[in-house]
Amino acid sequence: MRFSEVLKSVRRDGKAWIATISEDWLQGRSAFGGMQAALAVRVMRELVPADVPLRSLQVAFIAPVSAGTVRMTAGILRRGKSVMQVEARLMDGDTTACLVIGIFGAARESRLRIWPAQPDVEAMAKPHVLRYVPGLLPQFTQHFDARWLQGDIPFTSSTKTTQIVEVGLKDDGVADEAQVIAFADFIPPVALSMLDQPAPGSSLSWMLELFADHRGLPLSGWRIDAQLQAAQDGYTSQQVMLWGPGGEPVALSRQSMVVFG
Repeated sequence: MRFSEVLKSVRRDGKAWIATISEDWLQGRSAFGGMQAALAVRVMRELVPADVPLRSLQVAFIAPVSAGTVRMTAGILRRGKSVMQVEARLMDGDTTACLVIGIFGAARESRLRIWPAQPDVEAMAKPHVLRYVPGLLPQFTQHFDARWLQGDIPFTSSTKTTQIVEVGLKDDGVADEAQVIAFADFIPPVALSMLDQPAPGSSLSWMLELFADHRGLPLSGWRIDAQLQAAQDGYTSQQVMLWGPGGEPVALSRQSMVVFG
């Protein structure tokens, strides 16, 4: 299933919602984290007006979300004059597998406008191009086009703590907030590139801040600038800056991960 097809599978089921996640969206035992968060926001949109942009997400990956039918719940935590805070959960039976809090905020009048500029990057002579190999790469990666402009791919004994990746999504249409979420979560833990053999890794928590409403952008030509900031005791922290196809700043991401190697 394409990304848009999974999102379109969301339907009401009593007081909850259900969706279908195909196996090609798995990341090890669990569904791709960007897909989990995107589904949560899709359900939140049942409660939030479409013209109020998503401003930030806080995600806790608690347990694996398997392929197949997933059940989701959502509720409004607080509705203010300009800001709404909404909670959504992806469930495994009666247990919460993924907890997401979304903050949606209408635009306000302000004299402040500070806009980061995308730094120029000279690509390596031979950029690493993503080529999906079943059994070697996570299944969800087959839905993306990606090439590493700087830095190294996983399990190459790299000493570099930064990576810059150009990425696109193999789907029709244009980007919505769901696709922005997927792009922001695409890159694997930078720490994996420092290992000399395959080892699993997974996200524990994720914070994503969206700078503006960038719905309607093309699905190709996005850029991820990733920085590994700390790694010890099997836990890593990394930060990602997501740029749109025209070099516009779109989102800032921070993740806490575990790396078993």
